[in-house]
Amino acid sequence: VQLQASGGGLVQAGGSLRLSCAASGRTFSSRVVGWFRQDPGKEREFVARITWSGGSTYYADSVKGRFTISRDNAKTTVYLQMNSLKPEDTAVYYCASGTVETYTSAAYRYWGQGTQVTVSS
Repeated sequence: VQLQASGGGLVQAGGSLRLSCAASGRTFSSRVVGWFRQDPGKEREFVARITWSGGSTYYADSVKGRFTISRDNAKTTVYLQMNSLKPEDTAVYYCASGTVETYTSAAYRYWGQGTQVTVSS
């Protein structure tokens, strides 16, 4: 499975961005796609996840109510709509795929290259 993340950028606090994660290859072998983020010097943090089948979602408390994860099965693409962005949301955002519905990054086998999100105050 190959993952291509895009959509990052610079935005002011309170603004919005939509990230995309395009999957290709043996996508049928992955059951769930997750978004993670990492700031330099910090551990990688779970953000949200969604299953390809059924669209079951789960969010980190820090983004609940502000971020929405969705998927387009026909395009094998997962989106992360980020609203009401805060400076503390600044990080490199990664999408990853795996077979287990979990927030543990080690359980995700395939990773995209990351896209930078910077929120200015």
